[in-house]
Amino acid sequence: MGKLRHQIVGYASQSMDLILMVLSLVAASLPVLARQGLPSFTELLSLKIELENFVAVVLLLWLWRFAFSMLGLYDSKRLASRKAEAVDVMKATSICTVILIFFALLLRVRTVNTRFVEVFWASSTLAVAGSRLALRTLLRRFRAHGHNFRNMLIVGSNSRAIEFAKFIPLRPEWGYEVLGFADDEWAGVHQLHAAGFPLVCDFAGLPTFLRRNVIDEVLIALPVRSFHEHASRIADLCEQQGIIVRLLSDLFNRKTERPRPEHFDDVALITHYPGPAQGWPVLTKRILDIVLSTALLLVLAPVMVLTVILIKLTSHGPVLFVQKRIGLNKRTFNIFKFRTMVADAEVKLADLERFNEVSGPVFKIKRDPRVTTVGRFLRKTSIDELPQLFNVLKGDMSLVGPRPLQLRDYELFTQAGPDWQRCRFSVRPGITCLWQVNGRSSLPFEKWMELDLQYVRKWSLWMDLQILAKTIPAVLKGSGAA
Repeated sequence: MGKLRHQIVGYASQSMDLILMVLSLVAASLPVLARQGLPSFTELLSLKIELENFVAVVLLLWLWRFAFSMLGLYDSKRLASRKAEAVDVMKATSICTVILIFFALLLRVRTVNTRFVEVFWASSTLAVAGSRLALRTLLRRFRAHGHNFRNMLIVGSNSRAIEFAKFIPLRPEWGYEVLGFADDEWAGVHQLHAAGFPLVCDFAGLPTFLRRNVIDEVLIALPVRSFHEHASRIADLCEQQGIIVRLLSDLFNRKTERPRPEHFDDVALITHYPGPAQGWPVLTKRILDIVLSTALLLVLAPVMVLTVILIKLTSHGPVLFVQKRIGLNKRTFNIFKFRTMVADAEVKLADLERFNEVSGPVFKIKRDPRVTTVGRFLRKTSIDELPQLFNVLKGDMSLVGPRPLQLRDYELFTQAGPDWQRCRFSVRPGITCLWQVNGRSSLPFEKWMELDLQYVRKWSLWMDLQILAKTIPAVLKGSGAA
């Protein structure tokens, strides 16, 4: 699609979205008008539009368009999935609904009540998502029948490039056709021929091939270290001829990292995230941490006050146990817990090392003589963990995440543990995680690390909610607590 045509479609899409949002406003107003009675034609003509209201409406529409634009809804969705676009639409209409509520409160618009907001959000989400789904379906059928096709040339014939080329024919709605590969003869070229793809030219003949053939896009899939100069020259050549250049983002063949295009001011980068990338899901997770931890602190305040009294009455020493732990990207922080051991428990640890009952660098024994009577109850019920809600508010921890290691455990962990286990430090540590709902202290250290890695690789907000829901019965049962 040419640049002019892309701009026209973009402006048309923006106009359609704003029209649908305005129609959703009208739909949300109908229940209110039905109760109050529809105004007559004469009354409609006599209505005065004040400058303040006009400016507010224009600003509201601009903010709505800005929200849609920030979420990338006016970028090309040719390769995006229907689900991903629908989720982005839902995010955008949710933000627009919040903006509408803010304007209603600011201007004291009485008609914008709970029912109004519900109807507006539902109708705008369905209308915008439905229109985009219809357009997407139309365009994909158009491409699947051979129209608006893009010819792609892949530079590099390694296994990653071949696997990518095999995937293209499986998605005809994308409208791509791989014309072939450009590469010099080498030992791995037989894989290319076995897959049924032609080697159309070598590097020396690439400029001529690009000049004489219809090529819309070039995908560079060359090893970074040995072919950097080749890739740079090819990119320059494509730029001179106005050909789109794509770079296979899995440059280093990473299995778990998430590649993502980003900008440092005007410098374009491809960033490989070992854990969850920054964005709306991570921001939402942080907001949930703040809201839920605040609510829990308010609800559980009587329990925490009673715990303070019990600890003070039954043993000497401070109420809180404060200890250095390893957090996000190995930053240290002070973790807060209710004290469950005698005051000099850290000093006595060296004498008990030989009784350790778990594998790995961590230290656990079921009948630890340092634990007080009240402390056993606090551990069994996990009440001793409640002060960590303050760590969550501070941002040192999250409600859900790998447990933060002690400095002692980390030193032993560093000496013996394989590097893959350190991936757990790429996310904020938490109060509960997969280990909590799968046995807690009864799990061997290796299984604990595997569950942490599984959490980092597959993290989602839905996973966090599932873990939180499963943590409640696990705590009530006291399974694996020590």
